[in-house]
Amino acid sequence: MTTFILNNKIIKTPEHSGITLLDFVRYQQRLTGTKIGCREGDCGACTVLVGTLTNDTMKYQSITSCISPLGNSHGKHIVTVEGTNLKNKLTIAQEAMKANYATQCGFCTPGFVVALTGFALSNSENNYSNAIDAISGNICRCTGYKAIEKAAHQVVKKLESQEKNSFKWLIENEFIPEYFKNIPQRLKDIDVKDLNQPKGKYVSGGTDLYVQQADHLADNDVYLIAEKHYLKGITIENKTCTIGTNATVSDLWNHTELNSILPNLRQHLKLVSSEHIRNMASIGGNLVNASPIGDMTIFFLALNSNITITNEDQKERTILLKNFYQDYKKFDLKTGELIKNIHFKLPNKCSFFNFEKVCKRTHLDIASVNSAIHISIEKETILEAHISIGGVSAIPKYLHKTSDFLIGKPLTLETILEANKMLQKEITPISDVRGKSDYKRLLARQLFFAHFMELFPNNFTLNDFVKHA
Repeated sequence: MTTFILNNKIIKTPEHSGITLLDFVRYQQRLTGTKIGCREGDCGACTVLVGTLTNDTMKYQSITSCISPLGNSHGKHIVTVEGTNLKNKLTIAQEAMKANYATQCGFCTPGFVVALTGFALSNSENNYSNAIDAISGNICRCTGYKAIEKAAHQVVKKLESQEKNSFKWLIENEFIPEYFKNIPQRLKDIDVKDLNQPKGKYVSGGTDLYVQQADHLADNDVYLIAEKHYLKGITIENKTCTIGTNATVSDLWNHTELNSILPNLRQHLKLVSSEHIRNMASIGGNLVNASPIGDMTIFFLALNSNITITNEDQKERTILLKNFYQDYKKFDLKTGELIKNIHFKLPNKCSFFNFEKVCKRTHLDIASVNSAIHISIEKETILEAHISIGGVSAIPKYLHKTSDFLIGKPLTLETILEANKMLQKEITPISDVRGKSDYKRLLARQLFFAHFMELFPNNFTLNDFVKHA
């Protein structure tokens, strides 16, 4: 039985764990404030909060319930917009939306209220930038976003004197209802055991699978692995970073040491998805999705990562990620196997990493072409190079020949221009809804040049490359 707390109510349900949380909330519990919008995780109308108890501390994150399996709620606290309500008065988030005329038709409003409430409950610094990140997964089609941004600013101002992680302060200052203070103990009292699951399709966060196969997964066996602890965690030892397949993009975002080693990490990850999706999307899921434009796949290919694969008998094998992909949506994973972790050597003081992406929107969109590079330089000579690119092949593409060509070459404009010729021979873009093949070749070239302009601004300028375009 899937067991969790929904707002202020304990739920024990025999419903299929593969149905979406959204459908359970709306159709089984009749909590219709959680709206059905895109059913792809893009609009945020279905936003709910997921509270997890770890070491006596509650952590709340926003997710899009339309692409989240019900079974992932097991042992958690799920909060819908109805669960944020106070008696006979508006919460701070609700009042901010009202006071700034940030609602019109009202369809998107519950999602914004839940996301802003989640921001108040989060451990992030109470600043305007983080508040905007918190609502990055919510869109409004009629009000105009500036009014909503003003509402977010008002919430930030109200939080200025907040005592960190204090439910007591948030309750007293009308951010959340009083029942929140009892949730940690109530979750302990539930004594949740692991779900008894059949051996069905492996599902972690579900952010891609549920976009494509929600109905199929609701009718067939699924094996939910998001809470399998041996697949979690991020560790850094002996200059190697190991990331469990269940680690989310938000786990990377919040990892202090990794951010110090890769100083632009958050800047790169912000191009990947909204905060709601970053909270759900697993690294392993992105890898086995095998999309030719998978952002995190391109990211880790350039880090020359290895993956450890395990099977039902706990037998493991390790291969290079660049050897994992075989053809479109085909990869080296046998029946009963799944990726356990991904690991890579960390960049050092002589090495540099960069990620670039072009899409129709700057944020929250699928790439037309994306690319990453990890390059080591000493005395203006390239010692090591790993380049990946997406959207120009049937698989996420590691550029073997281009990477090999750069090794031992001087870091000069001539070297880069010659390497681009090699790159153009390695890629095989096709025309599709994201652009014609010639356009993708142009993007591949421009992103390749952009890596060097970004990493070595004193060596290369835009004019250098324009002259030779």
